Amino acid sequence: MTTSETNLLQLSDVEVVYGQAILALRGVSLEVARGAIVALLGANGAGKSTTLKAAAGLLRAERGEVTRGTIHYGARDVGRVPARDLVHAGLVQVLEGRHCFPHLTVEENLITGALVKSPARAALKRDLERVYARFPRLRLKRKLPAGYTSGGEQQMIAIGRALMAKPALVLLDEPSMGLAPQVVAEIFEIVRTLHEDDGVSFLLAEQNANLALQYASYAYILENGRVADHGEAAALRAREDVAELYLGMNGKDRVSFRPSRDLQPRAQV
Repeated sequence: MTTSETNLLQLSDVEVVYGQAILALRGVSLEVARGAIVALLGANGAGKSTTLKAAAGLLRAERGEVTRGTIHYGARDVGRVPARDLVHAGLVQVLEGRHCFPHLTVEENLITGALVKSPARAALKRDLERVYARFPRLRLKRKLPAGYTSGGEQQMIAIGRALMAKPALVLLDEPSMGLAPQVVAEIFEIVRTLHEDDGVSFLLAEQNANLALQYASYAYILENGRVADHGEAAALRAREDVAELYLGMNGKDRVSFRPSRDLQPRAQV
C-alpha cells in the first residue's frame, strides 16, 4: 500500500523561516492517516500554528516560507500550492481565534466557506441544512450578525464554514481557546461526530493536552519548533511528563525530550 493510500497528510523534515530570519520549525515530520484524529500538542510558541499554516499554504501572508522538507496531501506535493487550491482539494484550516466576519450574518459566514467550489443554489441549500443539523444553535441565529454571537457560537461558525467546503481533512487550531469548559466539551463532541459519521480527518493543535488526547488516536508533541515525542494517544495520556511539557515548566522541573530516531531534525546552523 502506498503512502498516499494510508496517509492523507505527510510532513517530512519541514523547516519554516519567517522574514528570512526567524527559524520557527526545525525538521518537523508528522503523518495524518486517512480517517484519523491526530493531536498536535505543545505550549505557546512551540510551533503548532506554524505547522498547520505550512500544511494549509498560509505562511506567505505572514512572510513565512518552507525552506526545507516536503508536504504531501495524498500523493500530491503541496509545499507551494496556494491555499485556495488546497481548500478546493479538501484541505481546510480553521484558524486560531475563529476569525468570523463580524458584520456578516451567521448564514453569510457559512456561505463564504462554499464559495471556493461555486455550488449551485440547490447544492448550497443542502450544504447549509447539513451544517445546521450539526449545529442547531446556528440555525436559530442564522440571520444575526456573527459579531453578536458568543465565542462558542463563533467557533461553531468557523467549523461550519469549513464544512461548507466539504473537507477531507480539517486543520483545527486551538478550538478550546477562550471558551468555557462546557462549550469546549460540546465543540470536541462535534469533532468526534464529524469524524465518526462523516469520515472527516482532523489535525488538531491544542494546548489542553489531556482533552485532546481523549479524542485523538495519535499525537505529536512540539517543543521549540521540533517534534519532541509522538505516539498513541492513550499511551501519551498516561505519562506525567506530557503534562509537564504542556505546563511549560522551566529549570530542573522541565522535561527534556529527545526526538525519536525516525524524526530526527536538522541542527540549527
